[in-house]
Amino acid sequence: MFVGLLTAPLRDWSLQKIVDWASASGFKGLEVLVSPTIKHIDINRVLAGASGEVKRLFAERDLKITGLSFYSIKILEDPGDQEFISKVIDVASILDVEVVCTLAGGPVKGKEKKQTLREDFPVVFGPIVDKAREHGLKIALENWYATNLQGLDHFKIAFEKIPDRTLGLNFDPSHLFWQQIDYIEAVYRFGDRIYHTHAKDAEILPFRLREVGVLGQGWWRYRIPGWGGIDWRAYITALKEIKYDYVLSIEHEDPFFGTEDGLISGKKYLEDII
Repeated sequence: MFVGLLTAPLRDWSLQKIVDWASASGFKGLEVLVSPTIKHIDINRVLAGASGEVKRLFAERDLKITGLSFYSIKILEDPGDQEFISKVIDVASILDVEVVCTLAGGPVKGKEKKQTLREDFPVVFGPIVDKAREHGLKIALENWYATNLQGLDHFKIAFEKIPDRTLGLNFDPSHLFWQQIDYIEAVYRFGDRIYHTHAKDAEILPFRLREVGVLGQGWWRYRIPGWGGIDWRAYITALKEIKYDYVLSIEHEDPFFGTEDGLISGKKYLEDII
C-alpha cells in the first residue's frame, strides 16, 4: 500500500510541474483527473499517438498513474459524457493504467436512487464495463453521497445489476463516516470490489449539529487525513485484512490547508500508519 494524490486541486499546474513536485515530495502515484476541459493528459492527443511523452514523464520520475478519473454526475443522462469515458478507457489501456475512476451518476429525473440503479445504471454502465473488461481494466465508482452510491444498500443493488467483477469501487470512507454508515463494515462487505481508494477525512461539528440537526447544513466538513474523525489505523488495518495493496489517493478538500501543505501533511500522517 502506498500514498498518492488526486490531481484535482493542482488543475492550474502543468502535468510536468505536478509530476516533478509529486516525485520530489515522495508521492508514489497520481490519480490524474481528466475531462473535456482539463488537459493534464489530453485524451485526444494520446489517442492520436502522443502516449510516449506521457509514459516517459512518469517513468523518469518513478511515478505510477494509479487511475484516470472522469467524475461526471450527469453520466447516466449525457451521451457526450458516455462517449468521453469510452475514450478514457482507450487511453488508460494505451498508457497501461489499471483503473478508470468515475461516478455512478445521479438519480435520473423523476426517479429515486434505487430505481435509477435498477433501471438506468445497467443500461449505461453495462457497455462501459464490457469495454473495460475487453481492455483488461477495472472501473472504480467513487461512493460520493450525491450520486446513486450513497449507502451500502445502493452498493448492493449496483453489484447485483452488474455482477461483472470488472466493476468496483473507488472507496472513500469520508462520505460514509459523516452519514454514520459503518465504513469499516463496508470494507469487509465489499472488499473484493475495492480497486482504488480516496484518502479523505471528515469532521463532525457537534455544536452545529445540535443546532441544525442532520437535515441542516454546515455540521460536517472534509479534512486532510488525521484532522477528522475517521479511525485511520482501523481503516488501513481493514484494507490490509482484505488484501488491498494499492493506493491511498489523497483527495484534498480541506479548507484550512493550502494545496501543497495539505497534501504533504496527509501523506506524512498516512505513511506513519502504513
